[in-house]
Amino acid sequence: MFQIASFSKKIIGFCFFATILWACNSPKKSGELEVLPYYNTPEFNPLFLTSSSEVTEKVSHRLANFAFTNQNGQVIDNNFVFGKVHVANFFFTSCGSICPVMTKNLKTVAKQYKQDEQVAFLSYSVTPWIDSLPRLQEYAQRYDIQQPNWHFLTGSKAKTYELARQSYFAEEDIGFTKDSTEFLHTEHFILVDKNLRIRGIYNGTLLLEMQDLVADIERLKKE
Repeated sequence: MFQIASFSKKIIGFCFFATILWACNSPKKSGELEVLPYYNTPEFNPLFLTSSSEVTEKVSHRLANFAFTNQNGQVIDNNFVFGKVHVANFFFTSCGSICPVMTKNLKTVAKQYKQDEQVAFLSYSVTPWIDSLPRLQEYAQRYDIQQPNWHFLTGSKAKTYELARQSYFAEEDIGFTKDSTEFLHTEHFILVDKNLRIRGIYNGTLLLEMQDLVADIERLKKE
């Protein structure tokens, strides 16, 4: 009996140790991570890196240069968001399905950063031939969006689609090789750090994921 009891205690001790070890080394939810992963490919395989030398060595992907015009006629380019944390999404003003939900959900995040110059929100129109500046202004007014750091952008269709698919990985790997002849429609919000590297992807139709997005923005602000 003593041997059985002793053996049982060893098993319990081993299981406890294994559980602690797993908890310390397993990936946690984004809101709990001390360091957010980097995403270097459209498959969104996370790279958990803790040193600047590792990041330099293993993370080659950054957003390509871009320049678009916002609803107020201001040019927004890669230099504008460099040094800031920003969230990007892709929408169109005549969308009656997921876009209204995405806009309302992103608004819950953006309202927390209304006066925060470290954070920006970029909403790119995927129908720029329709979404003129007046239409973008009307869309912002319709949803009562008053945040000065939320930019509704229009520009070249080809450049928008290329930026979305090859820089932001907006449609993940299934859209990486598509071109502007295939319509772009995605529910993803993409989180980008101050150095224009992708650090998170979220389902913009799920309000619960906005909590993770806010937590991750806060983490990137401290990097």
